[in-house]
Amino acid sequence: MQLSRRELAVLLAPVPGMARPVSLNEDSNHFWVNRRKLRLTRELIRQWVDQYANTLVGELILNVNAMRSSFPSKHRETWFSGFDPNGGAGQAFLRPLPEQARQTWFEWIRCAWQANEDKLDLYEIWIPEIRRQKMSPWVSVRMNDLHNVDQEDHPLHSSFWQQNKHLRRVTYREEQRDKALDYSKPEVRNHNFRYIEEVCERYDFDMLELDWMRFGFHLPPGKENPQILTDFTLEVRKLLNLWQKKREHRIGLAVRVPSTPTTSLQLGMDAVGWARQGLVNYVTPTNFWRTVDNNMPIDEWRKLLPKGVTLAAGLELGCNAFPGSVGTGGKAWQSNSLETARGSALSYLRMGADKIYLFNYMDSDTSLDDVSQYPPLLKQLTSPTAARRHVVTYKDTWAPGEQTNHSLPVTLDTGRYAAFRLQTGPKANNCRVRLGLSQSNVAVRLNGQLLPTGKLVEPPKPGPNLSVYEYVAGATGDGANVVELTAQEPTRIEWVEIAIP
Repeated sequence: MQLSRRELAVLLAPVPGMARPVSLNEDSNHFWVNRRKLRLTRELIRQWVDQYANTLVGELILNVNAMRSSFPSKHRETWFSGFDPNGGAGQAFLRPLPEQARQTWFEWIRCAWQANEDKLDLYEIWIPEIRRQKMSPWVSVRMNDLHNVDQEDHPLHSSFWQQNKHLRRVTYREEQRDKALDYSKPEVRNHNFRYIEEVCERYDFDMLELDWMRFGFHLPPGKENPQILTDFTLEVRKLLNLWQKKREHRIGLAVRVPSTPTTSLQLGMDAVGWARQGLVNYVTPTNFWRTVDNNMPIDEWRKLLPKGVTLAAGLELGCNAFPGSVGTGGKAWQSNSLETARGSALSYLRMGADKIYLFNYMDSDTSLDDVSQYPPLLKQLTSPTAARRHVVTYKDTWAPGEQTNHSLPVTLDTGRYAAFRLQTGPKANNCRVRLGLSQSNVAVRLNGQLLPTGKLVEPPKPGPNLSVYEYVAGATGDGANVVELTAQEPTRIEWVEIAIP
């Protein structure tokens, strides 16, 4: 698509909030779930924005859908389509849910239903309020949500998905990602495009995000022709160009894609190509869900993307060391803390990211394990002088047939060696190496320097479900640092981090 000079200038013009380093995503039903016992008012809804004013957050990204819509849509069901507000938790609509979950679901869906009856539209209220508080309002559309698809009659599902099994990505298996809708089918593209048209007609936002990472698989294995999603993106960009003229302000297009350019392209998401063609102007590489990926090649993305395109490093809420890992206290999943999130943020800003994009970092429920850290997170995430932790994690999204890998866990026999490369951002003094080990008789080096014998410390949160040993290490280098371990006796390594200071 060839843009005129005027169109290109509008597309790349700065928007409110862009000088702040954080973009934050609010998902499509969190607000209802958390406020489910309240009778909402316009003022209660408006107040949600207040917590983000005068923080590092420049963009509030309002997700409006999963399979169903958070607003009354002409093209798909809402949360409460088929719901009886007087039917109680035992009604047929909720019967597919476990009995212990039905009351909570009844309450939050009834909350959403009641707000609609009262003609209260979250996004109609939030968007002008976000602008008034000097941030930028975005709308995010999930392109292929797969929550609870292991249960075909779950109340989250749309009739389009339920009734069109032949339009699914894979029809010969039953794994979660196989049940995604197949964008090579024109019916699927049309179904989602009609909804995007409705979003544009209904709301006056600064940026539309196509969230391709919910859930990240959109084409059949071996048939991931990038031109399919490129053509779709082109049509969305043309649509936004029309609405730019009507709204008389710039409307950007953002995308969330897998963490590496190679995986993104092999899954049919040519984010670099979209940016070079002028279709998108904000790209967020990210992990999918269970953990933040602290080894994304942000520096490579920066070299590949045009200078005028904003590059955001996507931070998921979790902080887990490897697939199936068990965290401190035996937890199967653990969130980042302020210090581990800060470590990720500062390392990615050092690598060339323009923005840090927070996904699932909401104000309750889906939030930090220690929710008291949430307000400081919003104001201190990128503070270069505050404490930070840099943790070895892993990449969780791969194209079919792409070779997978992760650094942990590692089992070393006596005399065997392992090395871990951690991106730690700006250089710092007085750092410590922390290791989760089955036994501590190991020689540890940081950038080749032998460290004194480690001391047993209280396992940090997040951390491993193993003993943790801390090694005083002095200064880090600028950027990447290498931790080396040589086993003096057999040991298993399940956690590696550099803590500053």
